[in-house]
Amino acid sequence: MTLACTPDPAPPASGDPAGTSMVIGVADEPGSLDPLDGYAPLGAAKIFDGLVEHQPSGVLRPALASALPEPSADGRSWTAQLREDVSFTNGGALDAAAVTAAYRRVLEPEAALRDRFWMLDKVTVVDQRTVRFDLRQPYARFLDLLVLGIPAQASTPVKPIGTGPYQLVDWLPGQRMTLTANKAYYGGRPAVTNVTIEFIPDDQDRAKRMREGKLDGTELPPRLVQEFSKADGLNVVEQRTTDVRAVAFADQGVTADPAVRLALNLAVDRQNVVNDALAGQGVPLSLPVPPVLAEFVEPGAHIDYDLGRAKSVLDAAGWVPGSDGIRVRAGERAEFTLAYPPTDVVDGDLATAFTQAAAKVGIKVTPDSTAKSPPWMTSYGDPFTLDLALYPLLHPAGGEASSALDAARTTTDPAQRAVAFRALQRAYATTPSMVVLAVPTHSYVLRDNWTGYTPVVDSTGTDHTWGPWWNLQAWTPN
Repeated sequence: MTLACTPDPAPPASGDPAGTSMVIGVADEPGSLDPLDGYAPLGAAKIFDGLVEHQPSGVLRPALASALPEPSADGRSWTAQLREDVSFTNGGALDAAAVTAAYRRVLEPEAALRDRFWMLDKVTVVDQRTVRFDLRQPYARFLDLLVLGIPAQASTPVKPIGTGPYQLVDWLPGQRMTLTANKAYYGGRPAVTNVTIEFIPDDQDRAKRMREGKLDGTELPPRLVQEFSKADGLNVVEQRTTDVRAVAFADQGVTADPAVRLALNLAVDRQNVVNDALAGQGVPLSLPVPPVLAEFVEPGAHIDYDLGRAKSVLDAAGWVPGSDGIRVRAGERAEFTLAYPPTDVVDGDLATAFTQAAAKVGIKVTPDSTAKSPPWMTSYGDPFTLDLALYPLLHPAGGEASSALDAARTTTDPAQRAVAFRALQRAYATTPSMVVLAVPTHSYVLRDNWTGYTPVVDSTGTDHTWGPWWNLQAWTPN
């Protein structure tokens, strides 16, 4: 949704009046530019292409593959044919050996993405332009994982070599990264030929640089983005997300008690949380599946705001109010520290809102931006592969939720996957293992000097590979 624009945009932050250069500010800096280390998990890596790529609708289309890879009749293998007109930026041709080498690294026991590719058994070169993937068991969403960027075999994290629309010029860790257009890109050289990505983890700092005209675009939390909604030459755009924000508990101490977990869930008025902490820019949520993935949502399951019931749950579990109002059981006070990242305004505001809700039932929470262990504010979300986001969070707890996640992974029937995820939510509503609070809308401020912006569903986090910049190579100057 566009909130403001002007027909006479100011010059870009780069000072380039032709609009071929752009400066964007992002909160998250990659730890590595190697896709096999987790860089650009949704694809759109700028430096690399995958065999396939996501579209805004969630539909996949071929990228390095000449057509969408095909599954075998039993779903236990997939075969991909490669394009013949693709080369790496070092001049080497894309072939099956490069693709196979990349995916074989995923199979290494200590690989960063081993859990993501848990179902993959082996990768085989069929011929120079054909690759076969063999799975341990059929997996319905395997095609979504083939957005993984393919580096040349000579590529390194310091000098990445890919086939993407851009290539790395330099990278100053903690400061910035500069990309330049790949002149030989098979999809055509991008019109925005130079992109500077500044790494600015502090929300306030990004707002300041946008205010000073030193950025052409950035993501900002709701209460900071409002000042830009009527600024000349700028657009404020909002994107739906699967960015679920929650309080994750410790496995020991006060928050290990199921009664405390349930009571804290009942104590939170999530609509008020969205109105106050998110300035209305988000969706209240009590269950772990974000509303944007509507086909998996269980409409009959929810955890309602109920202070009376929250207090009754604690009373029944032996947590009684002390002289100062803080509940006590067997000498243990119902209090804990809640960790949150100091540079994240949204998490800080959510932590404050949660603290106020907990106090109403006699549980003392102290937000601490320096704490490094749970309980802590957490976020998760993947718009394409739901179980990969939920599995590490919910499966270790066991029980019905764990069984439902296993069922979702083992079926290739979309209807049965939906049944499994709905069962997961019903089980979670009875014995919640964290406090899900809300799904914020992601708000971006973009200078009005280019056309090509197309909204997508965001995941958690904001970097230069997704969000409004997922298709930056298709943008053109006004």
